Amino acid sequence: MYHAIVFLPLLGFLIVGLLGTQLGAKASEYITSGFLVVSAVLSWVAFFQVGFSEVEAFTIPVLRFLDSGALQANWELRIDTLTVVMLVVVNTVSALVHIYSIGYMHHDPHRPRFFGYLSLFTFAMLMLVTSNNLVQMFFGWEGVGLASYLLIGFWYKKPSANAAAIKAFVVNRVGDFGFLLGMFGVFVLFGSVDFGTIFANAATYLPAEAAQEGAAVAAGGDTVLNFLGYALDKSAALTVVCLLLFMGAMGKSAQVPLHTWLPDAMEGPTPVSALIHAATMVTAGVFMLARLSPIFEHSVTALTVVTFIGAFTAIFAATVGLVQNDIKRVIAYSTCSQLGYMFVALGLGFYSAAIFHLFTHAFFKALLFLGSGSVIHAVSDEQDMRKMGGLRKLIPVTYWMMIIGTLALTGVGIPATIIGTAGFFSKDAIIEGAFVGHNAMATFAFTMLVVAAVFTSFYSWRLIFMTFHGQPRATADVMHHVHESPPVMLVPLVLLAIGALFAGVVFHHEFIGDAYAGFWKGALFTLPGNEILDEFHHVPLWVKLAPFVAMLVGFLVAVQFYLRSPETPVRLAAQHRGLYQFLLNKWYFDELFDFLLVKPAKRLGYFLWKKGDGWLIDGLGPDGISARVVDVTNRVVKLQTGYLYHYAFAMLIGVAALVTWMMLGSSF
Repeated sequence: MYHAIVFLPLLGFLIVGLLGTQLGAKASEYITSGFLVVSAVLSWVAFFQVGFSEVEAFTIPVLRFLDSGALQANWELRIDTLTVVMLVVVNTVSALVHIYSIGYMHHDPHRPRFFGYLSLFTFAMLMLVTSNNLVQMFFGWEGVGLASYLLIGFWYKKPSANAAAIKAFVVNRVGDFGFLLGMFGVFVLFGSVDFGTIFANAATYLPAEAAQEGAAVAAGGDTVLNFLGYALDKSAALTVVCLLLFMGAMGKSAQVPLHTWLPDAMEGPTPVSALIHAATMVTAGVFMLARLSPIFEHSVTALTVVTFIGAFTAIFAATVGLVQNDIKRVIAYSTCSQLGYMFVALGLGFYSAAIFHLFTHAFFKALLFLGSGSVIHAVSDEQDMRKMGGLRKLIPVTYWMMIIGTLALTGVGIPATIIGTAGFFSKDAIIEGAFVGHNAMATFAFTMLVVAAVFTSFYSWRLIFMTFHGQPRATADVMHHVHESPPVMLVPLVLLAIGALFAGVVFHHEFIGDAYAGFWKGALFTLPGNEILDEFHHVPLWVKLAPFVAMLVGFLVAVQFYLRSPETPVRLAAQHRGLYQFLLNKWYFDELFDFLLVKPAKRLGYFLWKKGDGWLIDGLGPDGISARVVDVTNRVVKLQTGYLYHYAFAMLIGVAALVTWMMLGSSF
């Protein structure tokens, strides 16, 4: 069963990639989508078999991979609760995106290539989440990076799509460099890249006091790692390794400052945004930290950094989302912000809450992205919300699906009860966990997450009101052609809406509740006594009410601004022009990186090209030598004039020189 789950997407990619032209678009769509549906159904079977039974973690051998001295990394499928949760997320969303794309991409002449890329991406993601060692994880990690590059730049004749694909690839290479160094560091510290060996060694790596207090205490304080000229003992080395691994997670999961690629990636087709940038690839960093939780738990410093970066990203992306006008970019910044929530939970050691939010977020964020695609499909590929409005009655099914996604994203529910959407259970749990968190950034994180919840509610309802309510702002021709999406696009929306509404209430006991131990069975690191798990259930009532109040405030302000008084936001933007431009330009991160990194790199490259390569290497090397040969030959050929008296004169000079040489030689 597990072989089928993992390799059916690969089979679909190979069939369509090699034979797509001969099979045709329809056959390519049905083959890849059919394989993904089978994988998704089997993933749910595996989810209930592993998560809701006594089955312990196990591995399934695939083939021998690397065996070089102490480095051994076989291709194996690691099956535990964390794996099957990710299998459900990846394959369910991917299957629905495949089906949705049959309708969304039906006019595109290159559909076989598109569906092949989707299946390739899914296979690479499955390689990542089923990995039993860091080498296999890195293989999947780079695979999803390649597939995302191909999918973002799918419309390769569009310059902005090419630029976005290159940007995503380059920014992720920065993070991946850190991940690679971290992987090397893990091998140095633990002598293996196999997760089973690493986790067993990590349990006794540091004395208990050092692990809990973050003190630089190791056996004898011996140097175990040299990094950038610094000799590091066990505690410091582990912190450095964890931070390097987190650097990789920051790139994939779009955390500040490696977030700049995510909004630009919206240049790809909308189904790509739903699959890669909402539910799967961007959660790879969250999964990686959760999988390596037994290592991260030994570094309080690293966890504190994770908490800070997550909280800062949550508030940063939420502020930028307030003023964006592209419907997909609003949702993209929402994704960036929600990933910040997940990293806060990871930094606090509340790993199950992070994965729970990853699980629920996949449903409602994929729903919002695919819903926005349905809107774009209806309004002739327009993405600017300022040119929409009045669509509520024209595309009612899409409207209600977007409403459900918004309710789940903003966490609508009744505090201290089990009545609420998926986001209500998972997002509120992280906020409550931040309140009882024990690291130095917990209070900061709690404050930032509550404020981010206000902004999230505001920009989410702003999107709804600008898109569906009010007077139509599109041209009469566009409004005349507005139509509801076909069933092949609406059915995936309905299925995702079910998950957005009920995934929280159905599974919260297993993920973060009383059934935690029996569900996870050691797949995530848990503090002795389940400290944070117990404490977050007993926070004061005002803490439980804080996310609800934040959601309500954001909703009411959006109603005032975009339903009752639409001129208010325009007036505020004019009054606070500097702040508005600051947010509209995304805190000028792109401009800052362009000034500090991109332009100097271009200047250096131009200098090396013109002076280093052109003048120095070519000028004094091959080109210089060949030029001198040409000069000499050009002068030599001038001696060949064709006149007899020139040759006779040359012979006379030669004879005279020979006689002179002979006379001088005989005199000595």
